[in-house]
Parts: sequence; C-alpha cells; structure tokens
Amino acid sequence: MTLTHTDTGAAGLLRDQETPSLVLDERRMTANIRRMRDRAQALGVQLRPHLKTPKSIDVARRVMDTPEGPATVSTLQEAEQFAQAGVRDILYAVGIAPNKLDRVVALRRQGVDLTIVVDSVEGAQAVARKSRDSGMRIPCLIELDTDGHRAGVAPDQADRLLAIGRALHEQGAELRGVMTHAGESYNCASTQAIEAMAEQERRGAVACAQALREAGLPCPVVSVGSTPTALFSRDLSGVTELRAGVFVFFDLFMAGLGVCSQDDIAMSVLTTVIGHQEDKGWILVDAGWMAMSRDRGTAKQKVDQYYGVVCDIDGRPFPDLVMRETNQEQGILALRPGSGARLPDLPLGTMVRVLPNHACATGAQHDLYHVIRDDSGRVAARWPRFRGW
Repeated sequence: MTLTHTDTGAAGLLRDQETPSLVLDERRMTANIRRMRDRAQALGVQLRPHLKTPKSIDVARRVMDTPEGPATVSTLQEAEQFAQAGVRDILYAVGIAPNKLDRVVALRRQGVDLTIVVDSVEGAQAVARKSRDSGMRIPCLIELDTDGHRAGVAPDQADRLLAIGRALHEQGAELRGVMTHAGESYNCASTQAIEAMAEQERRGAVACAQALREAGLPCPVVSVGSTPTALFSRDLSGVTELRAGVFVFFDLFMAGLGVCSQDDIAMSVLTTVIGHQEDKGWILVDAGWMAMSRDRGTAKQKVDQYYGVVCDIDGRPFPDLVMRETNQEQGILALRPGSGARLPDLPLGTMVRVLPNHACATGAQHDLYHVIRDDSGRVAARWPRFRGW
C-alpha cells in the first residue's frame, strides 16, 4: 500500500459524513504539538516524535521538526511509508526480529538512516551478522528496562549491557546508544509519581550510557520518553532526545492521569443514533468496538469512562453520558451509574462524537481523518491513515 498526501481542502459538512468516522480537531492537535515542542526545548533535548499513533504523513509533517525527521516508529510498515514520503531519520523502537533485517537493509540502501533496537546478545549478534553480510554497519540502540514494564536491560545488569554493546561494536554493527520507555508511568496515581518515574527513567538511561563509555564503547544517543514523563520531567541532564507519541491527540486515559484535560483531546469518533431502548435508558449508535476499539484502559482509573465520553456534534460533552457497552457495530450510550443527570433527547439520526480511551487503538480502526479547523461544522480536509506491519 502506498500512502499519498490528500489534504484536499473543504470536504463538506461534518453532519453529512458517513458514520462511523474518525474526526481530528486540528486546532487542538496544533496546541498539543506546541506544548510538547516547548517542553523539549525547555529541557534542552531533541524531540523525536513517535508516529505510531497518527500513522499519517499529513500529521507527521506537522509534528516533526523537519520533513526529514527525526521520527520514531513502531512497525516497519510505518518506516517504509514515512520513508516514501521523504523522512530520512527514523528510529524503529521495537526489538528487532531477525527475519525483518532484510527490510531494514533495504530501507538503509534507500538512504534512510534507520536505527533499530536490541536487548540481547543474540539479537546483537544477528544484527552484526547482517551488517557483515550486507556490507553496512546497521546502527542499534540497546533497549533498557528502567521501570520493570517491558523488554530491555535493567540498569543493574552491567555485564549484560556491556556484552550486548561489545557484540554490536566489535562484530560489525554500529552501537549508537541506549533507549528506554517509561511505560510504567501509565500506572502512576499522581503527577508527583509521574515526576518521580521521569527521574527514574533519566537516571537509569544516563547510568547505562556512562557504563558503556567507561568500558570504551560509544554511546552518543541517550533516548528516553513517554508522553507522561516527557511532560512532567524536571531535568533531562545527560539525555539527548525525547520520544513521545500520544500527546499529538491525547485521550481519556491521559486525561485520567492528569496529563491533559478532556478539552485537549483532538480525536473523536462521529456516530449516528440508530435506536432507543427507553425502558433501559439506552441510546443506540452505529459505532461499536470496531470503530472505538475494545480498549477499556480507564476502567482501572479513578473515573471509568467505559468506551468513551459522548459529546454533541460540536464536541461539547453531555453531562455523564458515556458509551457504556459495545457490540461489533453498535454502541450503547447511557448515563454513568449513580448520575443525577437527565438522558439527553437524541432523536433517531442525531450525530454525536465520542472521545476515545486510547487514541492509538481507536485510530487503528480507521483509514481516514476528517479534519476540522474551526467551529463552522465543515470538514476542511481528509487525511489518509495506514495500517499493517
């Protein structure tokens, strides 16, 4: 699949679009991007935005510093699509599978400075072999686990760290540095806890970088990031770059963490009322889990948002109205349990918008953004998204 740029100008009224559809409020997105850029500048680091959430060339061009990058991706499909659009500085921030190395080599031969990630000696040796076989030194970062959240080398595993570094540096690949992702920040109960997690992330990454340098190994890149820690870091001394992705759109989960407000959420799903069950207090719409995703991440937060917060077509939330349940192609809107609000009168055919729990998961259900830029009710552009691996 080849993705093309299609900012086509005015595309009709929002109320005339087919539903369910993915809506992007460009004003909110622009403000979110500005906030993160200002944060990176204040901390003195390069912002390397993660493009896994938008999966869109049009959005990428607005969030990257230059048309060539830098950028972060989580699939090689993303790397290939963005490379076709002219992006040249890309970090593939998921541990490399050896069977994907041919695609890595192909991208690098096209002039893309694609960096990959390993967290084991075996992985490093596989990259080194491919480097020797291809006649190019493939650049790698060593993935660190600074919070027990997922893959990576723990800061106290110095022998493992150095063994991986030597396998890369001495056997034919390029050791470019270290990276970590503070995914555990998503489980923090307060902004103070996020601040502490940000410092833990920084301290662990810097310590590992220092250990490599003291062993005579190169470590020019020290890469950290998640949206929560990026926005609540107080100090990034020793760090060279900051990665974050969901900040472009934000979502209800981020709002539940206190990272943003609901008014910052730039993504929503447009859906149409298709029926009522008055005795149950239900309003049925044509967006189910295929449009919203099955993500229920807010269920463990202080406020459960179920499958999403319901707004009118202009984006104003109805008091306590949420998408309580989903079927494959139907959603059930109802008042939050215990609410004293009244169910709004939404006749058959009424269009509403639903704010998502997780922008990455909801976005992945759609192939197109319907972009709004003002309060006119008009769709100013349609931007394609892509999917796949």
